[in-house]
Amino acid sequence: MSNSSSKQAMQPPQPENATLAPAVTVVPRERFAASRVLVVGDVMLDRYWFGDVNRISPEAPVPVVHVQRQEDRLGGAANVARNAAALGASAGLLCVVGHDEPGERIVELLGESHVNAYLERDPALPTTIKLRVLSRQQQLLRVDFEKSPTHEALLAGLARFDALLPTHDVILMSDYAKGGLTHVTQMISKARAAGKSVLVDPKGDDWERYRGASIITPNRAELREVVGTWKSEADLLARVTKLRHELQFDALLLTRSEEGMTLFSNDGVLHAPAVAREVYDVSGAGDTVIATVAASLGAGLSLVEAVALANRAAGIVVGKLGTATVDYDELFQ
Repeated sequence: MSNSSSKQAMQPPQPENATLAPAVTVVPRERFAASRVLVVGDVMLDRYWFGDVNRISPEAPVPVVHVQRQEDRLGGAANVARNAAALGASAGLLCVVGHDEPGERIVELLGESHVNAYLERDPALPTTIKLRVLSRQQQLLRVDFEKSPTHEALLAGLARFDALLPTHDVILMSDYAKGGLTHVTQMISKARAAGKSVLVDPKGDDWERYRGASIITPNRAELREVVGTWKSEADLLARVTKLRHELQFDALLLTRSEEGMTLFSNDGVLHAPAVAREVYDVSGAGDTVIATVAASLGAGLSLVEAVALANRAAGIVVGKLGTATVDYDELFQ
């Protein structure tokens, strides 16, 4: 649905035997300001080139884009940290970037976003870039530049994690399968032993590496890759319950696009229907959801309250182009 405009039709029915998320109540800014979230994971620079297409290339049957504007945004785990900071939380980011222009640009953007950067610089690593070429708000092409960090840089990051752990309330693992979370299993174990809540935005089909996380937040495709295709809501509940028991997840928050989101925990099933509105771009919505949950838990809210806030935030951010944020005023207007 990315970069397309469509309006949600009537809401789908809520899952069987699920309770509805409560109405959102205003949380004082001071509570979010006291929330200390450490984001760990893969960062990237989302680079956008905007231009007009008026002709086809004589060299090949492809459009010629006359680039007229460029824009850089934080992507991956950096966008997650940016979302937490936008709500007023104290957000730290632990990651590996290269000694190059995109890496310096990420440092600059993190400063502008009021994110506390704890960066390991790997001179052998080209900073990950996702370059998107757009014309008239339509994406024509995406070009990726990426490479895995070195073993030495990752070990340095693990040592830095140990030092940062005591000064943060909530730990958020943002996995984009770029190699930045090679030691995620150890990090989760250390964080839980220290009494911290650990949230994971997963990638791939090997969730054993996330064992013991407090909350895991897959979308439908990501969950399907691990538990298979479910035939009904009862079947989904059985598969999720089995998965949670085997991997010792306290809760699983399933984001379901136009169907909203569903929380599975020991307290039962909670469903938050999607907010019916104009949908412009769903890219980055998962970042907003997990960042809002983390910041809310750090602010002392219950998981149920955090999910209700995250659902509202998701409804706002899908109305924006590309990786975007929802700030405190937007969330509670």
